[in-house]
Amino acid sequence: MTLRIGIDIGGTFTDLVAIAPDGTVRTRKIASTPRDYTEAILAGLLPLLADLPAPPSALLHATTIGSNTILQGTGARTALITTSGFRDILEIRDLRMPRVYDIGWTKPPPLVERRLRLEVTEKLRPDGTVAIPLDPASIEAAVAVLRAERVEALAICLLHSYANPAHEHAVAAAVRAALPELPISLSADILPEIREYPRTSTTVINAYVQPVVRAYLTTLAARLAAAGVAAPLRLMQSNGGLATAEHAAAQPVHIVESGPAAGVVGAAALAAALGEPRLITFDMGGTTAKAGLVEDGTIGRTEALEVGAGVMAGSRLLVGAGYLLKLPAIDLAEVGAGGGSLCRLDPAGAPKVGPASAGAVPGPVCYGQGGQEPTVTDCNLVLGYLDPAGLAGGALKLDAEAARAAVAGRLAAPLGLSVEQAAAGMIRLAAAAMMRAIRAVTVERGRDPRDFALLAFGGNGPLFATAIAEELGIARVIVPPLPGVFSAFGLLVARMEHHLTRSLRARLPGADPVPLRATLAALEAEAAGRLQADGFPPARQTLRRAALARYLGQSSEIPVPLPDGADWPAALPERFAQAHEATYGFRADPGEAVELMGLAVTAACIQDASPVPTSIPPAALPVPESRRAWFPDSGWIETKVTDRAGLRHPLPGPLIVQEYDATTLVPAGWHAALDAFGAIRLHRRP
Repeated sequence: MTLRIGIDIGGTFTDLVAIAPDGTVRTRKIASTPRDYTEAILAGLLPLLADLPAPPSALLHATTIGSNTILQGTGARTALITTSGFRDILEIRDLRMPRVYDIGWTKPPPLVERRLRLEVTEKLRPDGTVAIPLDPASIEAAVAVLRAERVEALAICLLHSYANPAHEHAVAAAVRAALPELPISLSADILPEIREYPRTSTTVINAYVQPVVRAYLTTLAARLAAAGVAAPLRLMQSNGGLATAEHAAAQPVHIVESGPAAGVVGAAALAAALGEPRLITFDMGGTTAKAGLVEDGTIGRTEALEVGAGVMAGSRLLVGAGYLLKLPAIDLAEVGAGGGSLCRLDPAGAPKVGPASAGAVPGPVCYGQGGQEPTVTDCNLVLGYLDPAGLAGGALKLDAEAARAAVAGRLAAPLGLSVEQAAAGMIRLAAAAMMRAIRAVTVERGRDPRDFALLAFGGNGPLFATAIAEELGIARVIVPPLPGVFSAFGLLVARMEHHLTRSLRARLPGADPVPLRATLAALEAEAAGRLQADGFPPARQTLRRAALARYLGQSSEIPVPLPDGADWPAALPERFAQAHEATYGFRADPGEAVELMGLAVTAACIQDASPVPTSIPPAALPVPESRRAWFPDSGWIETKVTDRAGLRHPLPGPLIVQEYDATTLVPAGWHAALDAFGAIRLHRRP
């Protein structure tokens, strides 16, 4: 096992984890620096490197720079060149609305203003043949606008370019000749798939964030080099695979949801190590809480996601509030409830938690950095669940009196409650929001949460896990080693991956299998070639193949894994019927035609050795013997406090397990024990 370092930037903290070949674990958790995230990375990385026995072979990084750019509207001044008559596709969208009966709802503004959505005269047919030749004069007119408007990035998305990219390449060549420094994103490179709006939206997002992401990665690489860190930089993609920094800079659309993916990847590796077939992942950090599924070692995935839609924790049919990314991603439900989420009263006087967050600056009131409004962390501190001596091993001191005063003045007094009742009520509201996310990936997917174990991580996940499990009827909770930096751990077990898709329409059975097999072979060769360029020869590669198919007449398709061998076209109808039944609960009659809509190939590297150690022994930490904590059923009681190592012998609740990076709350009725791997197992007592 080579020495690698995982670096995960969150809204509140930046986490770093390294596991040496001998299994030694080193971690760092420091406050994020939103004005320049590289400052926090270097501040945590350099001391960490000094503690390691050898330099790392790679730095693995998850970042929110892409999603933050979209959420904050700070991307590049972007233009779009499209086929004449299609300039308004970004506003027309696909007519999906998240709130069907809300007449006051408005679409998010397009990332490209209308006067920068330029048209060129040309037209291709769906099979790629030319209906109207490309007019050079229309390109010259578009270039003149680009120059006059000082555009910083350009997206090119022409009609049916997935079938024939020649016109897009010609437009790009003309623009590059006139404006050689302008970053250009081609839909034929980013998403060569059918459907105009998803393809246009995805390409525009790539162009919009590219200058920002490229500048960030360039700055980070320069600072690492100046500090003498020579290890290559790898970025987590939204799909759970790693990519080179060069690929991420060229196609940053793949790392927009980089941060949340790493934790689920780590959960899948941990599930295999623990022999757990079914896990609900519950990741609660400082800003959001996220839920996902791992079943039989397989991570739940989606073929598209929305960015900037606020919190999407309900039905996946209620989409349209954000910017569509039609790319493979780990399927997560997310709510705006984290440790830094603000606890407020709405204009009607009703209590509300999130989605607004205090973030890293100013942070919760108890951080003493200027925060005025109480947060979830302040409420946990008021109730005695957190150590007033500080977080991250005492590095971040907490002001319990300031937190109590904020809860008393802004929540308890207006509501006519005691400080403890107000704080506990806000904690319960936050837990209710998180349960919506868990239900979205279980009940709304036809899964019973009682059949799963709840894997709780993130800096705040273990605090809420048992309360959520009680409400959902989940009998077992697992808190992994390194819970507060677990997403950074997930980076260490991720693999280099490339996901490629191509649109290809054919009706089965009856289609000629020769062009189908040829297209898949070409896609496999391209995916394998990209992985080889990353330094992984064919012997260290594995390929997964899938078809995107639907019954004839349906409006959406589902991915269907394909078998090895050349006869996959003949096997596809039955395989699709099985996948359709597993997804929707039924299959059509055997004679129903199946429509192939595209092909997908995933190329992943094979690790030299398992990146997961056989165990992660708990570190002994100095903690108080007990602390007064408030529980709804019993009020204030003196509660035992222990570190993780103290759970080698099972202990009953009420109990607080205090660690460097997280705190686990064990209420009455539960007991906690340490397993052989080093994970905390929480069980409800009968």
